[in-house]
Amino acid sequence: MSKNFELLQNLGKDQDLLKAPTAGNGHSVLSPDGEAAAVTPATIKPGLEQIHSFVQQVFLGTGTVPRSIVFTSTEPGTGCSWVTAHTAEVLAGKIAGGVCVVDANLREPGLHQQFEMENGPGLSEALQHPDPIRDLLRPTPLPNLFVITAGRLAADSHGLVASDRMRMRVHELRSEFDFVLIDAAAMNVANDAVSVGSISDGVVLVLKANASRKETARQAVQDLQAGKAKVLGAVLNQRQFPIPEALYTRL
Repeated sequence: MSKNFELLQNLGKDQDLLKAPTAGNGHSVLSPDGEAAAVTPATIKPGLEQIHSFVQQVFLGTGTVPRSIVFTSTEPGTGCSWVTAHTAEVLAGKIAGGVCVVDANLREPGLHQQFEMENGPGLSEALQHPDPIRDLLRPTPLPNLFVITAGRLAADSHGLVASDRMRMRVHELRSEFDFVLIDAAAMNVANDAVSVGSISDGVVLVLKANASRKETARQAVQDLQAGKAKVLGAVLNQRQFPIPEALYTRL
């Protein structure tokens, strides 16, 4: 029995995750009800099948669709920025509307590296100055996908994500984009994910296979819920360079 499956199973509702069939490259892809999700590998880059399935489940499914989502982790090194960046790219490739991905990890910014760009003026400046946040948007090869990097870090940067101005900036971005994805610091480093999660439509917790502890993950979920943040689910990152893989299930 896989310890990774056990970890996900025990985090949330009593779902029979172990019976899910495999798809594509042999890794299970789970829908919210525990059934196997559909994958179309012909048009998907190798190693990204699970991200496509994740996007389909969370953003393109039926019912109420979250428009602003925070991605966080239990500890650094889970690949949270990779999951956030590739989720944004896949989502932008599937819709005609605009997608903005924001690096809110002002302690250890990494989203700019995923998009191979400089960490120029970004969220830190937006939280310290009143200029329109659209002035800080960075384009990507996808015409409907934009990035806001973490920006230059100041002495008081660490408290900015929990400020009232962050709420204003998220509202500002939601008025201009169909979807806003936010990469936040690990929860054992800061409470930023709780703060920004409470003003967003939900939080996705990124865990690392064979590393994230079940107890730590459960505590992270409890902390998020106590802070009025809606936990949408967990991504189990089984990343092995150079091709990452991810497994998603709702909690």
